[in-house]
Amino acid sequence: MRGYDRTTLSADMLAAVIVTIMLVPQSLAYALLAGLPPEVGLYASIAPLLVYAVLGTSRTLAVGPVAVVSLMSAAAVGKLAAQGTPEFLGAAIVLAMLSGLILLVMGVLRLGFLASFLSHPVISGFITASGLLIAASQLGNILGIKASGSTLPAILTGLVTRFGQIQPATLALGLLALGMLIWARTRLGPLLKARGWGETQRQIVTRAAPVAAVVVTTVISWAFNLGAHGTSIVGTIPSGLPRPALPPLDPSLWAQIALPALMISIVGYVETISVAQTLAARRRQRIDPDQELVALGGANIASAISGGYAVTGGFARSVVNFDAGARTPAAGAFTAVLMSIGTLTLTGALYHLPQATLSATIIVAVLSLVDLRALPRVWRYSPGDGAAMIVTIAATLLEGVETGIALGVILSIVIHLYRSSRPHVAVVGQVPGTEHFRNIDRHRVGTSSAVLSLRIDESLYFPNARFLEDSIYDRVAADPEIRHVVLMCPAVNAIDSSALEALEAVNAQLRDSGVTLHLSEVKGPVMDRLRRSDFLEQLSGEVFLSQADAMAKLAPDLTERMRRQPRRETSREEARASS
Repeated sequence: MRGYDRTTLSADMLAAVIVTIMLVPQSLAYALLAGLPPEVGLYASIAPLLVYAVLGTSRTLAVGPVAVVSLMSAAAVGKLAAQGTPEFLGAAIVLAMLSGLILLVMGVLRLGFLASFLSHPVISGFITASGLLIAASQLGNILGIKASGSTLPAILTGLVTRFGQIQPATLALGLLALGMLIWARTRLGPLLKARGWGETQRQIVTRAAPVAAVVVTTVISWAFNLGAHGTSIVGTIPSGLPRPALPPLDPSLWAQIALPALMISIVGYVETISVAQTLAARRRQRIDPDQELVALGGANIASAISGGYAVTGGFARSVVNFDAGARTPAAGAFTAVLMSIGTLTLTGALYHLPQATLSATIIVAVLSLVDLRALPRVWRYSPGDGAAMIVTIAATLLEGVETGIALGVILSIVIHLYRSSRPHVAVVGQVPGTEHFRNIDRHRVGTSSAVLSLRIDESLYFPNARFLEDSIYDRVAADPEIRHVVLMCPAVNAIDSSALEALEAVNAQLRDSGVTLHLSEVKGPVMDRLRRSDFLEQLSGEVFLSQADAMAKLAPDLTERMRRQPRRETSREEARASS
């Protein structure tokens, strides 16, 4: 605050105006997506922003209702109560409170690492599938028919069976809103730029497009009294700010909603931290991940106490805040003030707002989250990650959001365990003219028939202990000339008890076979743990500082010959051709 001057104030105020223009229709639309009254979206866009401005470490992150969390909230609460009932609203508030408490505890205990269990392909697949689910769920409001469901087949079945009940007036309003929003997003900016408008002016006008769609369709709905002819409208929105209150204190309800709250907490945190780190890096700023947990937890608790529902850091809204020139978290506080003014003064004017317009706002917003092109790219690079992404997308679309993300996480963990259970083990040789050792299948290197040098490219623990034993035994059994085995360990960061027992067994069996076991390039922390056991006393060979030292002692003739040869590394194809 000591450096907060008039220029910074102007920048934050301008960013707050632009974000507010974007947030008003979005908050109404996302509340509709969550199955809640529209004013709940407004409430969730006031107190959380103030709390995050105090507790958060990102200067430009904008918290509030977002599409994915709204969908997850609707899916979780929909299992406990019917939409439109006080019980449904109470459960949604409890979900926000419990999510906030979980995030707060995670922040205090510095448990941000738990979010690492959600790999990027799983998150990407989940967001893509959620975007498709959300867009499909809003088609009913665009067409003017009722089509509910938590999975894509259920939604599409409902649309097909009621297709004959389409309301032309509602469809016309929905298509008009969609057209306005898509044109504003794709064509309005370049058009204004071609006419010489400045960057700030263009941003204000393009971000006001959703408001323009709201105004135009609301005026049409009011002028022709479409609400009385079957078009679904927002209706009465209570004016005024909510009174702070505690959520329902029903132990059975809290127990039933605990798992969905945990999932929403983790997904929301992953999205928040990703956006915050990306924007902070652009300005060479830093954020504190554990403090972000505390800030996001406080924001959700504030949302619950003020009658809102679960919130998180929104990608699109934060980017708008960043691009609009926000300098400090005060921009979020100013946005909260402007949203409060809007809640006090504008709700009466939204009575005739068609729900089709809000659905169009949601569809245009979430389709930008769908990234199906990432699927072949991820698959080409890593079939395992691609499989996790496919399973996440398919499960989310066919079984629902909770099942989708749970299966994605489980599959990611299984793939990780499988990969680590079969670590890369390379036979290495010395590069001529150097003291470097490389894979014999990739480079032309020198080796000794009496020494087997194995480089282990993974920490050793219980899933891969047996694989390590088999790798050593198979190679030794295939070559009776081997007298020494050297395990090269530059990539081994840890050896657990199971792996230690495996090394002890290997050492004993090799010794009985007349083969000596050695280690090289063992890291200090690993050596510290080995010294706490009797393995080093039982080791038949030595522990060498470097692989070059090991070969200098075990195969001095090879070392001398390699030293005299000129340095020349070759590709894998050249090595294969030469062999």
